[in-house]
Amino acid sequence: MGLFDRRAGSRAAMRVLFFDHTAELGGGEIALWNLLGHLNPAAVKPIVVLGADGPLAERLRTDFETYILPLPWSVGRRKKDSLGVATLLQIPAMFETLAYVFRLRRFIRMHRIDVVHTNSLKAHVIGGIAGRLSGRPVVWHLRDRIEDDYLPRSVVRMVRALSRLIPTSIIAVSQATLSTVRSPGVRPQAVRSKLPEVHATRRDARAVVVHDGTAIRPLRAKETNVSAPFRIGLIGRISPWKGQHVFLRAAARVLERFPNARFVIVGAPLFGEDGYNHEIRQLPTELGIADSIEFAGFREDIGRVIDELDMVVHASTVGEPFGQVIIEGMAAAKPVVATNGGGVPEIVNDGITGILVPMGDAQSLADAMCALLADPKRAREMGIQGRQRVIDHFTVTITATKVETVLGQIYSQAADGGCAADARRSTDMDRH
Repeated sequence: MGLFDRRAGSRAAMRVLFFDHTAELGGGEIALWNLLGHLNPAAVKPIVVLGADGPLAERLRTDFETYILPLPWSVGRRKKDSLGVATLLQIPAMFETLAYVFRLRRFIRMHRIDVVHTNSLKAHVIGGIAGRLSGRPVVWHLRDRIEDDYLPRSVVRMVRALSRLIPTSIIAVSQATLSTVRSPGVRPQAVRSKLPEVHATRRDARAVVVHDGTAIRPLRAKETNVSAPFRIGLIGRISPWKGQHVFLRAAARVLERFPNARFVIVGAPLFGEDGYNHEIRQLPTELGIADSIEFAGFREDIGRVIDELDMVVHASTVGEPFGQVIIEGMAAAKPVVATNGGGVPEIVNDGITGILVPMGDAQSLADAMCALLADPKRAREMGIQGRQRVIDHFTVTITATKVETVLGQIYSQAADGGCAADARRSTDMDRH
């Protein structure tokens, strides 16, 4: 009998609710889309609920059962860095949030959901409470570092407290991310086999690390032209912590030594960061390098964008929870320069598959780019080594298999009675 089979074998695939508060194409939402496309349909029946309509919903509807349960504007449009206790205690927002929780709870029970998987900070709170009230096991897929340099202190305190109360299990995208939850008794541990080693907290929640993955595409050779400029790209949403300003200041230093280089910024502001977007678009003129900079805006075809680059740069000024663009660049055999923080050191072997530099240091970033520009052979070798590392550790197939395993373990424990008390309480609540 397979891992996900019920004892009687009546239904092979467990019904998993994948809940995200937004349908915008942020990093976590793209990772969810990739994950769903690689889950084994014989093991997992995905049912997606989003708190808004948008690009993610358009992508998912083609292949997955997808529902829109619109979040109230006061909740859905609020930035995650303002999601503190004071926000939740505002009377209108509190009542709207509670009403939504019970609406989602009804959905969970009506659609016979077996496990609730939440994909964002708001989803962890709202979907997590709804799942627990339904008597279902809840899995937080933690894609945010719960730390003061990434989120306001009030949000950090709230999420850490709730991490001990709501989830049955936590899947973190990196050891660095899991360590910021600081749950008692949890030591960051990567899932290294199909059956992951897990660590229990005081409430028997389980926590594992499952790195995100990417698809491995055939290498597409860039047109060789000795007179063509060397193209260096930074890909990601336009935001101060993504470090576009650091990248541009580093570019100015690189151009002093390699005037034929060209720099590409790919991305757009997502969450009210238009002011910063305006600033960085003015910065090349201020630095005198406007002719060497291209702003490509938002692109869905990131694979094609990377194929046209010679080097991929990551310049975040605070620790990334993971670093999806980094593994995509490595998968395309591009040399990578990245900032040394958060989950990035778990991806890049410094000096072998890329170069790590201090965060917020334009000079160090420039020096690393110049080192690779001056040594094309080393750059090519780093690209080859990076691609092999992704094949070995960071494919989306590996990610999906590990997530299936975690979901299956939680589901099996619930079927064996691990959540029986929760189910009885939920049934009692339904009667009143």
